[in-house]
Amino acid sequence: MSIRIARIRDEALSIQEHLDAVDDATAGAVATFIGRVRDHDPEASTDVVALEYTGHPDAEKTLAGIAQKAIDEAGGDAIVAVSHRIGKLGVGDLAVVIAVASSHRDEAFTVCRDVIETIKRELPIWKRQFESDGTGAWKGIGG
Repeated sequence: MSIRIARIRDEALSIQEHLDAVDDATAGAVATFIGRVRDHDPEASTDVVALEYTGHPDAEKTLAGIAQKAIDEAGGDAIVAVSHRIGKLGVGDLAVVIAVASSHRDEAFTVCRDVIETIKRELPIWKRQFESDGTGAWKGIGG
């Protein structure tokens, strides 16, 4: 199976779990993307202290579809493990983990990039950003 993990979860994400999931003797390359909560945002007036992600009930199904489309468009050789966290996350927490293995590096990089770019545009997950001054702002898909 080309998709080993496609999950929305409210627990801490494990990089190693994703690497283990794509471990395969046919893979000569593994590309990863790790999205972390940062302490700033160009649109924020003060420091960012936390994010809260909320997902649509179909988000996990959508995530699997995003991964499969990226695999198909790249030629179908890649193995993908991808998770997006929901709930309240502090600065430094992992929000997204993607691991992609394939026979060659170009496909691994391409699929990994396509997955994260499509997540940002299409995954039905919204985030609320909390700032150090107590304000918060909701951001929709792509925010």
